[in-house]
Amino acid sequence: MTDSARERRRMTALLTSKGVLTSPWLREAVETVPRELFLQPGVFLDEGRIWRPVTPLDTDPHEWLELAYSVGTLTTQLDGHLTADRAAGPVEGVPTSSSTDPATVVGMIELLDLAAEHRVLEIGTGTGYSTALMCHRVGEDNVTTVEVDPQVAARADAALEAVGCSTWTMTGDGLLGHPPRAPYDRVIATCAVRRVPHTWVRQTKPGGIILSTVGAWPWGTGLAKVTVGDDETANGAIIGPSSFMQARAQALTPLAGDLSARTAYADGERPALVSPFALEEWMPAFLAQLAAPGAQFVRATRSDGAPLRYLFDPARESFAEFCADGDGWTVRQGGPASLWDDVERALIAWQDEGSPGIEAVRLRVTDRSHVYWIDGSPSLRWEHRLT
Repeated sequence: MTDSARERRRMTALLTSKGVLTSPWLREAVETVPRELFLQPGVFLDEGRIWRPVTPLDTDPHEWLELAYSVGTLTTQLDGHLTADRAAGPVEGVPTSSSTDPATVVGMIELLDLAAEHRVLEIGTGTGYSTALMCHRVGEDNVTTVEVDPQVAARADAALEAVGCSTWTMTGDGLLGHPPRAPYDRVIATCAVRRVPHTWVRQTKPGGIILSTVGAWPWGTGLAKVTVGDDETANGAIIGPSSFMQARAQALTPLAGDLSARTAYADGERPALVSPFALEEWMPAFLAQLAAPGAQFVRATRSDGAPLRYLFDPARESFAEFCADGDGWTVRQGGPASLWDDVERALIAWQDEGSPGIEAVRLRVTDRSHVYWIDGSPSLRWEHRLT
């Protein structure tokens, strides 16, 4: 087998030069842990709407290592079951597991500020690569990692054993944490969640840190970093944009069927004060999810090529449909919730405040609600009650 030490050193130098990798112990971990062992039995490369399988068995060893140490996300599973070694050729599919790009992985671990004695709970084992990096700091017995997919968990456990990390690799719903090994000093999620589960808060020591991507859309999600208090609450902020696959239990079901039938009966229509195209930008999309939790943004095209945009909230049986009208847009709304009224109000208030970045958003987690706000902006405050 071709030695990957040179590639590990190259990736370490690259991440260091980008300012992502700063801790001496983590630099040593990146130089030590062979990422290629966590990519078995292969990966899928995105070629538009088609995924091309690549395995180490049918790839030149040097090319395989170059791929393994590229600073990018590598998809390892499609549709909840298909791995590269089982694909006869290029296939269509939806990614359901991946090896996240090393810059993101390393950046998140740096944010944990790990000490050697810390106990860590990881939600979403994936390939196990990030698990191995953290074991390098706190030891294999202090890391508990939870993966919902039994096949993914088994492959990760085998890879971890291969590099000498006999850690606690559990199969289960990570949204529930792992009470038998609690309490934890740090909780890190490598999937996106609609909100930080209070179970994680309860299983974290006072002063402990929880790091997780929050949001339900594939974009417009933020990285939440909160510190747990003595009263089983957690306070912190959205510290930047972040993108991960959704936790499987919370993944949105794509809307199917005739969209025109879903929007046939509107309660009213009016000119839109803000273009729906704003929701294709990161911060407005994040605000839209705060203002209208449960809503989905859908893009479509009319038969004449004109763009259509929709907001749907199936649980509240509500919709907003946007139709191009000259240089502007008309919005038709139906159902008990006026989705666009809520979103538009938030976007206008945000613009009036000078359009601050996602880092301005603060967050408080309790056993009854999540509260998001931007300091000094009473109109930019949302409380999501837990049901």
